[in-house]
Amino acid sequence: MAESHGDISGQDCRRPSPVQTFDHRSSKWVRLNVGGTYFLTTRQTLCRDPKSFLFRLCQAEPDLDSDKDESGAYLIDRDPMYFGPVLNYLRHGKLVLNKNLSEEGALEEAEFYNITSLIKLIKEKISERESKTTHTPVKHVYRVLQCQEEELTQMVSTMSDGWKFEQLVSIGSSYNYGNEDQAEFLCVVSKELHNQSYSSSTQPSEKAKILQERGSRI
Repeated sequence: MAESHGDISGQDCRRPSPVQTFDHRSSKWVRLNVGGTYFLTTRQTLCRDPKSFLFRLCQAEPDLDSDKDESGAYLIDRDPMYFGPVLNYLRHGKLVLNKNLSEEGALEEAEFYNITSLIKLIKEKISERESKTTHTPVKHVYRVLQCQEEELTQMVSTMSDGWKFEQLVSIGSSYNYGNEDQAEFLCVVSKELHNQSYSSSTQPSEKAKILQERGSRI
């Protein structure tokens, strides 16, 4: 539960009067001021991981630098948007992130609070995500270029970076130059596309498919 700038959200939240302060040592409830947003939770929740910063905070360890605001809430200079998911993980053991939050950002917070099981969980999620990205089938975009025999060498040698020659299809002589016929060709080239949103336009066109099939029979 969190209260932002004095507002209360969440069924567990309580807002004390301006002069009321929490006695954290005697109460089972602990109030936290994380980046200007208030969270109210139980000591039991914060003590889930005995190696964590939050566990030490509840124990009021003398070597832990922990200031309090005027209401007695512990001051923590971190992003409150990420603290909500961290706190919920301590409550029920599941990591739930809103769409505008990244796993990398959650990992930063988990490492700051030194919650070992959460660190392990997020690293596994990131590794799984990257593995899926790595094994995504490579997509290609195709182009069909028309050229004459005398232009063929120059065209192939000056193709842009990433473009690769796929197929050359002769379509016969187009015209006479002097006493010689000038042959004309269709050249099929392709380029790999990585980590993009693919539409149907990235697939080989019907014309390119027909030309490739025709070229394979020549």
